Amino acid sequence: MSEHTPSFRFSRLLQVVETDIDELNHVNNVQYVQYVQDTAAAHWHAAFPVGEREPYIWVVLEHRVRYHKPAFLGEKLRCTTWVGTVRGAQSQRFVRIERAADDVLLCEAETQWVLLDPSTQRPKRVTPEVEQRLRVAV
Repeated sequence: MSEHTPSFRFSRLLQVVETDIDELNHVNNVQYVQYVQDTAAAHWHAAFPVGEREPYIWVVLEHRVRYHKPAFLGEKLRCTTWVGTVRGAQSQRFVRIERAADDVLLCEAETQWVLLDPSTQRPKRVTPEVEQRLRVAV
């Protein structure tokens, strides 16, 4: 998975908890997808605080996820996201999940998001202003 357009990289740390673990004693694959979505939301909320984000709704069109290594209970993970190509109402977003202790890549994802108008629930073009705010440090 690659990045096409330079962009600020937003990171957050999380710790693996008991409810993230599956019967194989590592983080469940579905939980990684939740980390991906939560990381995108954290970046959006940092860039567009309450009072500024209400005119927008983002929904997932497609996730592509590649799992590299397992994560285990108690480990700290660094989730890093950035915006790739923006076209019309769609925005490409990348997320990398690494073990914070040694920077080993555990999972990477590429998601196609679609911006919607909250009143009509129809696609809404991503304006240059919205794109710019997602590409600068928050």
